[in-house]
Amino acid sequence: MSLKDELTQIRDEGLEQISHTDDLKELNDIRVHLLGKKGPITTALRSIKELPVEERPGVGSYANEIRDDLTNGLTARKEQLEDAKLEAQLESEQIDVTLPAAPVVQGQPHVIQQIIDEVVDLFLGMGYQVLTGPEVEEEKYNFEMMNLPKDHPARDMQDTFYITNDILMRTQTSPMQARTLEKHNFEEGPLKMISPGIVYRRDTDDPTHSHQFHQIEGLVIDKNITMADLKGTLVTMTHEIFGDKFDIRLRPSFFPFTEPSVEVDVTCFNCMGKGCDVCKHTGWIEVLGAGMVHPNVLNMAGVDSETYGGFAFGLGPDRFAMLKYGVDDIRDFYLDDVRFLNQFVKRGI
Repeated sequence: MSLKDELTQIRDEGLEQISHTDDLKELNDIRVHLLGKKGPITTALRSIKELPVEERPGVGSYANEIRDDLTNGLTARKEQLEDAKLEAQLESEQIDVTLPAAPVVQGQPHVIQQIIDEVVDLFLGMGYQVLTGPEVEEEKYNFEMMNLPKDHPARDMQDTFYITNDILMRTQTSPMQARTLEKHNFEEGPLKMISPGIVYRRDTDDPTHSHQFHQIEGLVIDKNITMADLKGTLVTMTHEIFGDKFDIRLRPSFFPFTEPSVEVDVTCFNCMGKGCDVCKHTGWIEVLGAGMVHPNVLNMAGVDSETYGGFAFGLGPDRFAMLKYGVDDIRDFYLDDVRFLNQFVKRGI
């Protein structure tokens, strides 16, 4: 048998093996056997040197053709097997798109954030702007420009967390009053703002108090603002949040930054005015403080108190949430118990 005949036989037998294999690993073994360093093609090529000189070029060229035929056969069969494997995989992993999709659990804002959003939406509709300020505040803005000079006894009621002698965690969102009054140009129009945020006080935690809680400060400054404007605003707000279910009580109080000042109480949700431990047997729960802005606050911010006046109020969304949903312990809002928080489904979700 001539070398050419031997090469032809290697090709024919190799292509037959290739066409009959259905396994990629087996196909790779055939490739190594046929085309490897110890394979029949390599062995045949090594024997060319034993041929007459004039026959060597023709046999060498034919051997390369045989190698190419086998290589092309291996490549084609590999593609066929890979396509068949992919098709089988797609068939086995086929998804029935007509089946109902897995339910997607959608989250919602925290119940306190829901209250804040309700208040913000209400006041935006009344033409107020919403401003936020730093939680780490200067003592100047937190106390002094709120008419609380050093050694003022009212500071004891807001004993707080000091970082330095002049820097503290703010005890109220009221500092935004002074910061905004300093910048506002009254020639462009009145000032109407609310400022929601977190405040800090060194309180002993109990069912109605927490060392960290939320507050929304409100401020209106213009000419000819009266106590009637304040009362109308407070009634509108409390009725919007609670509806007509609860009564409102305004009673005289004292705040250094307002004069005159009032406390706003709402009927206790737990006893509906009969008296219980939650309301300390008064039938009422304090929800916010308010009053007419003290002239000193205006003057210290560079506003002429003889020309301009206004009112301010500060409310606690945490207290509002307690009242609205009948929660008797403020601390429940901060425990991150999903079973508890899931009770307060926001409208529209």
